[in-house]
Amino acid sequence: MIQVGDTFPTISLQNQDDETVNLADFKGQPLVVYFYPKDDTPGCTAEACSFRDQFADFQDAGVSVFGISGDSPASHKRFQQKHRLPFTLLSDKGNKVRKQLGIKASFLGLLPGRVTFILDKNGVVCHTFSAQFGAKKHVQEALSTIKNL
Repeated sequence: MIQVGDTFPTISLQNQDDETVNLADFKGQPLVVYFYPKDDTPGCTAEACSFRDQFADFQDAGVSVFGISGDSPASHKRFQQKHRLPFTLLSDKGNKVRKQLGIKASFLGLLPGRVTFILDKNGVVCHTFSAQFGAKKHVQEALSTIKNL
């Protein structure tokens, strides 16, 4: 898996509006990039709503947040609207980026891994956090990391 100190690879994915988003376009600002298993499931909803509820803290720090799963842009749109998510959701069709980054499946290989990457303004990974069943902890880890950037 990509590690602290590694430069995050250039990735381009479709967002909830079916527009292409290239994370390299956000160089110059810190990013939170979190991978989650599936839209509108209990753990993933709790995680996304935690990021939503703390979104002002990320904005105040100049940090953009991106959630990524293998769900379609249309699924992301429904999920975003239902839970009033103010950040971008990206569709990793076929989990290609997840595999490229070395994010392992968990729970006997049945669930795509839940991993958060914090990138500094140069696109270098400065923190990673993996916890399949600690969805809300991802937000706490991200906030404590960005305060030290």
